Parts: sequence; structure tokens; C-alpha cells
Amino acid sequence: MPRYKYSGRDKKGKKQGTVNASSKREAMVKLKDDGIRVIDITEVPETFLTKELTFGNQVKLQHFVIFLRQFATLLKAGVTVVDATGILAKQTESKGLKRALLDVEVELREGNPLSEAVSKHKKIFTPMFINMVHAGEISGTLDNTLERLADYYEKQHFTRQKIVSALAYPMVVGVIAIGVVIFLLAVVVPTFVQMFADMGGELPAITKFVLSASDFTQSFWWLIVIVFVLIALFIMYFKSNRKTKYYLDLFILKMPIFGKLVQKAALARMMRTLSSLFSSSVPILQAMTIVERVVENEVLAKVIRESRQTLEKGRSMTEPMEKHWAFPPLITQMISIGEETGALDAMLAKIADFYEKEVETGTDRMKSLIEPIMIVILASLVGTIVTSIIVPMFSMFDQFQQMNQ
Repeated sequence: MPRYKYSGRDKKGKKQGTVNASSKREAMVKLKDDGIRVIDITEVPETFLTKELTFGNQVKLQHFVIFLRQFATLLKAGVTVVDATGILAKQTESKGLKRALLDVEVELREGNPLSEAVSKHKKIFTPMFINMVHAGEISGTLDNTLERLADYYEKQHFTRQKIVSALAYPMVVGVIAIGVVIFLLAVVVPTFVQMFADMGGELPAITKFVLSASDFTQSFWWLIVIVFVLIALFIMYFKSNRKTKYYLDLFILKMPIFGKLVQKAALARMMRTLSSLFSSSVPILQAMTIVERVVENEVLAKVIRESRQTLEKGRSMTEPMEKHWAFPPLITQMISIGEETGALDAMLAKIADFYEKEVETGTDRMKSLIEPIMIVILASLVGTIVTSIIVPMFSMFDQFQQMNQ
């Protein structure tokens, strides 16, 4: 729970200290109940030792989408922004969102606009959300903006889940295959080593290979663990640096089968974000800056930066896209038409719809192809080890029969 440092006065004079509360407002209420008149109160920054351990995002997407839908409904029903924020803070299931909304309510009651209040909680409210809310406040269409944001996050989540589901199956089967192979090599195969030694004679090549692999696994299992850890650290390092992440993203986009799917998903995310921002009257240069952060792919982000620079010079945003392989002609042509007709947001939405459908179709097709391939790979690995054990045993059986004859 957050801690707040305060200074104030009570009947005995000046008083300072800290208080634990879920929000700034709750902290002030607690101090008031204790007879302390607050002069100044600030949240104490969290340290490694005091912060709560969290996994993943602080607010689940479904909770955030429900919040947006309910917020828009309350505003359309005539409830004020301040009261709507207080109502939603009480009924949301997300603790992180509840704390943020309670603080936002305090800011709103002090006369600050909603966009300024939510900007102080950037771990929960993204730059896109903040900018679209600001545009909605200016245009007086905050309720419609919140509905548009809910639609945006739902579609983004759907597309992301499709990609995750397509990649999850081969990864899970791959991990199982590695685990089964290591178990067979480290536990099962060694039990037959002495029997093969007593048998004498020349062992088949496949058996020699599996026995060598078994010896290696038993002697250098720690090396296998280190290799996997180094691979994980290597990927984390590449993702943490913009320059190295560019090459990692480039490698992913160039991968056969998976690369095209990731490319389409990134393009869909980019077009959907631009469309939502333009529909909310966010300035185009500001929108391009936001999209650069949202796209989550440095290869596409670089092109977006170049497009923003061409816009600043008064030229079309499609010029850098036309020269880059990651942007199909469909995108540049439809954007050009949107620029000429003044319906750029509608054109971008149509592009996003098209690629979201492509991702959905592609993931379904990929899962139907990957499943039999992974089964064949797993069967081949296990079958090779089992065959290496069975073949010498047949030889032993033949020798035994010949001795009895």
C-alpha cells in the first residue's frame, strides 16, 4: 500500500509523519479523523524493499475496458466527470486502477482537467489514452472518445491473443519435447548401458549416437541449463536497447511463416492506433509520436519517425513507407487516397480491419499446420531414442535363439 509523507497541525502544534493509504484522498481523510489539519502531503516513492511484487500489467485489460465502457455510459447519462470517477473507483475490481482513480478524483475536485489528472499515473494510463482524453475534453466529446478507446483496446487485445495462441502451441510442445528427451537420455538410457556392455559386439550407429548423447547429458547437464539461461539473457538484452532491438525485430519479421504474421499484427496495431487518434482530433505529428511508441517494433517505428519528418516538411507521410518492404502497396495507396479525400481516419480503420482479419485467418491456418508438424517432430525424437534401445535388444534375442539351436 502507498505511503504518504505529511506535515500539518493538531492541537499540540506542528506535526509530521507518514501514513499508509490506498490514495491521497484516503490519507487526508485518515489524518482529518485523527485531528490533524494537513498543510502538505506527498506520496513517498516506492523502493525495491517497499514496493509490492506484481506480475504483468498493473491493470488487467478486461478491467480497463469495463472501466472505459462504464465511464462513457455514466457521462452520457449526465453524471459529472468527478462523480463518475468516484463511482468507478468504488466498484472496479482492479486495486491498481482503484488507487489511481481515487487520486484522480482528488485532482478533479481541485479543479484540474481529467487529462492532467490521469497523466500523473502513466503506469496505468498510456500516452495514447491521455492524449485522446485531452482531445475529447477540448471537443466536448469525451463520452464518445471513451467508447472509441474501449473499442480500440478490445481489438488490440483480440489481435494480440491470436498471435500468442498461435505461438504458444509450438513453444509448449517444444518445451515438452526437450524435457522428454532430456529425461530419456539422463534417466532411461543409462539403465541399458551395462546390458549393452555385457552383450559385447558392435552396436548400431544410432545406438552409439544416443549413448554418447546420454553420457553428455549426464556429465554436462549444467551446461545445457547455462545455454538456455544465456539465450534468455541475450534476448532480454537485445530487447532492452533500441539499436539491438531493431535487429531482433528485423530477424523476427524475416522469419518464415511467423514473420508475416507478426508483421500483419504490427501493421494492424499501427493503423488502428492512428485511426483512433485521428478520429479524436489529436494533431497528426503528436499522433505519429504516440504510434511510434505503441507499435512495439523498431523496424516499423523507424519508418514512422521518417514519416513524421516528411510531414514536418509538408510532404506526404507515405513517402518513407513506399520505399520500405514492410509496408505493402495496399497501405500506402489507401493512405494516399485518405489524404486526398480528407477521410484518413476511415481509410486507416479499413486497413486495420483488413489486417486484423488476416491475422485471425493466418493464426487459425498456422495452428492447423503446426499441430501435426510438432507431433511428427516429437515422435521422431522419442522414436529415435526408443529405436536405439530396441535394435540391440533384437540382436541379443537373435544371438540367444542361435545359442539354443
